[in-house]
Amino acid sequence: MSAKITLKDISRNLNISISTVSRALKGHPDISEETREKVMRLAALMDYEPNTYAISLRTNKSNIFGIIVPEISNFFYHSFISAVEEESKKIGFSLLILQSGNDPLVEAENIRLCRLNRVAGVLISVAASSKDMSRYQKLEENGVPIIFFDKVPDVDACNKVCLADEDAAVLAATALQKKGKQHILAIFGHPDISITQKRKLAFINAMEKNKQAKLIIAHAGSSRESFEITKTAFLASQQPDAVFCMSDEILTGTMKAMQLLKINIPNDTGIISISNDDFIPHLYEPEITYIETSGYQLGKLAFERISDYMSGKKFYRELILPSKLVEGNSL
Repeated sequence: MSAKITLKDISRNLNISISTVSRALKGHPDISEETREKVMRLAALMDYEPNTYAISLRTNKSNIFGIIVPEISNFFYHSFISAVEEESKKIGFSLLILQSGNDPLVEAENIRLCRLNRVAGVLISVAASSKDMSRYQKLEENGVPIIFFDKVPDVDACNKVCLADEDAAVLAATALQKKGKQHILAIFGHPDISITQKRKLAFINAMEKNKQAKLIIAHAGSSRESFEITKTAFLASQQPDAVFCMSDEILTGTMKAMQLLKINIPNDTGIISISNDDFIPHLYEPEITYIETSGYQLGKLAFERISDYMSGKKFYRELILPSKLVEGNSL
């Protein structure tokens, strides 16, 4: 294995000091353009790579962003991570990707790992029952920006990048009303998280315009739970004439129950969901009518916010990504 090229090797070949080489590589204004070009050209020829570990020790920062999500396998988070990775590569950054499993204790350990790896910033979708803000505040006090996304804490003093949760729920309720649906099973996520609370309140308020509509409100923390809820509802004497699913995970459980019970969509009942991009809704026949909430676009917006923060815009902001109705044939 060949020895790693160092600043000393470059300085020896050009007969200049190590400090001059270092400043030239950093684009220091004291170094002439001619010297800088010589150093950059030789560094490229010799395949010089900076010692990122030494740099992180000196600056207490690395060229790494930490991303913490409840589960990496979720398509929404996969899309989000892909978008952040695309943008990070453009500025020479990489990602440390961690999952909490919706467990606050695991999430706390993930925060500790980010701190130990001297990450330059953290993007996190918090666990449903995560309440302790002190661990996040400690990171920010040490100069590490934290951008909360998707599932965010219910506090004002932080940076948030969210989907238009209320608008998405209102769009779904409006679509159901236009189709004249009267007996609706509405399945939401974990009741403790802000995204569920926002979508549920907005959906119920929007549905109140139709005084005749009967709502069955349920909560599912997994596709398995939504499967059981849907199966129970359709085995009852009065079946719902529509189902609203708050997420892709809930939709997959609901559709499994529908297929098991041989429910005809949309003749027996209609389906509408809030969904990430167009992947899950297009897996079914008929294709599902859905409200698009793009994980990929949210990732782009989150990266934009963390970049702004690192460039000096350190005030707290909440950015909202708009939603839109995509018509399928399930209503």
